[in-house]
Amino acid sequence: MPPTISTSGPAQDPVRGPQASSDAEGSEPRAASKLGAGLYVVATPIGNAADITLRALDVLKRADAIACEDTRVTAKLMGIHGIHTPFVSYHEHNAAKMRPVLIGRMKAGESIALVTDAGTPLVSDPGYKLVRECVAEGVAVTTLPGASAPLAALVLSGLPTDRFLFAGFLPNKSSARRAAAGELKGVPATLVFFESPQRLPESLADLADILGPREAAVARELTKLYEEVRRGTLPELAAHYAEHGPPKGEVVLVIGPPGEEAAPTEADVDALLREALTRLSVRDAAADVAARTGQHKRAVYARALELAREERGEKP
Repeated sequence: MPPTISTSGPAQDPVRGPQASSDAEGSEPRAASKLGAGLYVVATPIGNAADITLRALDVLKRADAIACEDTRVTAKLMGIHGIHTPFVSYHEHNAAKMRPVLIGRMKAGESIALVTDAGTPLVSDPGYKLVRECVAEGVAVTTLPGASAPLAALVLSGLPTDRFLFAGFLPNKSSARRAAAGELKGVPATLVFFESPQRLPESLADLADILGPREAAVARELTKLYEEVRRGTLPELAAHYAEHGPPKGEVVLVIGPPGEEAAPTEADVDALLREALTRLSVRDAAADVAARTGQHKRAVYARALELAREERGEKP
């Protein structure tokens, strides 16, 4: 299938402020024109309600409906800005059922503004599936850019911004988290994660063990009253939160790119495997060492089996 190219979003007039310009001086303001049919992906504030664009406010006022994760959260923001557009609930639990409904409405000529609880839609939410189906169905899509927690944290971190990877949420379990960190260890870019504040101390300890003493930053409550960015190496940050406990508020974790590290030798891998085999099963020891070294899992597992047999005195 050949690639598709989107040349424009829904047909729309230039954005006008809350008070539209008049046809002539002294005349009554014109009524806002109807938005073109289609999907408008609208970024909303991640904390400070003032962090919303004039264009976003205009579209949210003139759309036929606002599709949102939680109507209660969106209602608060719309109330602040005096917007009374009807809501439609669209979240991960009803997305499959609601997508054809929303697409049907847009095909019938309606404009739908898609918002998330905070920040830019499609980042760690089901919005991308709606966009994909709109594209497949020939429904026009445009975006109104704005606030984004990963970008805000990256900018404040003081870490390299020329190349970065947003990797979403880290796994809940330590073994899976360590494995995920191992897979990302060799990526030559700054890493950006969402993380639960309750899991942050344990996650930092795992990341410090796998990634080493890289520079990092923990950004929390971005754009809010108690915004804070704590910077240091991963071991330093792990030690701080181990002592002081989980922070409050929403957290974004930013980790600097890898330095110039020598690739581990076979002897290095064997030494790590022998130590790991004293406390872990063969499979878990292999997974742990693969994560630490960035080596291929199958190769490390095969070597772990060999070393385990040697320890038992078995012939190869």
